[in-house]
Amino acid sequence: MPRLYNLINNKELKNRMFTLAEPRVTLSFYQYWKIDDPATFRDQIYQEWSALGVWGRVYVAHEGINAQVSVPQARLEDLRQALYRIPALNGIRLNIAIDDNGKSFYKLKIKVRTKIVADGLDDQSFDVTKRGRALSAREFNELTDSPDTIVVDMRNHYESEVGHFENAICPEVSTFREALPVVEQMLADKKDRPVVMYCTGGIRCEKASAYFLHRGFQQVYMVEGGIIEYTRQCQQQGLPNKFIGKNFVFDERLGERISPHVIARCHQCGAPCDTHVNCANDACHLLFIQCPVCAEKYAGCCSTTCADFIQLPLEEREALKPQVQFNGSRFAKGRYKAYRKGEVCDIAG
Repeated sequence: MPRLYNLINNKELKNRMFTLAEPRVTLSFYQYWKIDDPATFRDQIYQEWSALGVWGRVYVAHEGINAQVSVPQARLEDLRQALYRIPALNGIRLNIAIDDNGKSFYKLKIKVRTKIVADGLDDQSFDVTKRGRALSAREFNELTDSPDTIVVDMRNHYESEVGHFENAICPEVSTFREALPVVEQMLADKKDRPVVMYCTGGIRCEKASAYFLHRGFQQVYMVEGGIIEYTRQCQQQGLPNKFIGKNFVFDERLGERISPHVIARCHQCGAPCDTHVNCANDACHLLFIQCPVCAEKYAGCCSTTCADFIQLPLEEREALKPQVQFNGSRFAKGRYKAYRKGEVCDIAG
C-alpha cells in the first residue's frame, strides 16, 4: 500500500521548497457537502494528489473539504481534472493566489477533522443551506457605496491588522468562533440594515451568513470567493479595488499584496510595516509584525528574552524551556496595541 503521510523532516522539506526552480501555483478551494467516510476519502485524495506533486494543508470532515495547496504549474490542469472527477467538486472554483512566488507550502498534509472550519456552532440548530447572497466584485462595490451598508471582516485580528476593506468593522478576535457572537452583539440593533461579510476565500462567510440569517438579520450578503476572488474580478474587469493593504494567508508567504498601502506597524518599534514573521525562537514561535531594523536588532525574535535564549547551547535551552515564559506562551498571535500597552513582557527591550 502506498505511504499516506510524509516521513522527511520539515527542515529538509523547506530547503527543497526554497531551492526548487520548478514554478508552482498556490490556490485554495472549499466545498460543503456530505462525505460519508472522511478517512477513506482522505486516503484516496492523498494518493492521487501526491502523485501530482501537490503540497499544502487540507481538512476533510463529514461536512466537506477545505484546501490550501500549491501544485507544479505543469500539473495544474491535472489537479483541476482530478477534482472535477469528484461529483461534488465538478466545476469548483479554484482561488488562485494573487501575489505568489510558489513558496507557500513544502509538504502535503491532509487531516480528518470534525469540521472543516472551527466555528463552535451546532449545525443541527439552523439551516446551514440558507446562506446570504454572494456578491460579485461589481455588486460589492455598488452596495458598499451606500452609507447604510455595513461591511464586516469575519477574519481574526492579525489578518485584518495588515489589510481590510474600506470602512470595515474589524473585530478584535483571535478565532472565527470568537467572531460570531462578538459581531452579533455589535450589530444587535442593526438587523434591518444590509450586512456584507467577507473573509479570505469565502468559507467562513458561507456558514456565518446562514447563522446570522437564523439569528434574525434581514439582509445578509457575502463576498463571492472572498478577498482573493474579489481581487481577481477587479483586475479582470478593471474595477476599483476597495481592499487596502495585504491579504493575510495561512502559508509560508503569510501575506499577499493587494494594494501598496501599509496600514500596520511594527510590533516592536511602531514603524510602518506589514510583514508577519514567527519568532525565531522555536520555543516561542509567536506570530507578530516586525520591520527589517528590529529583525536585525532582535535576531528575528520578538523580545530580548528570546534573542538571548537562542544563543544558548541546545542542551541548556532544552533544560530551560519549561522554566521560561515566552511571549508565545501567553499570546498565540501578536497584537500591536498589547505591545504598546506593555502587556507583553520584554518587547523592544
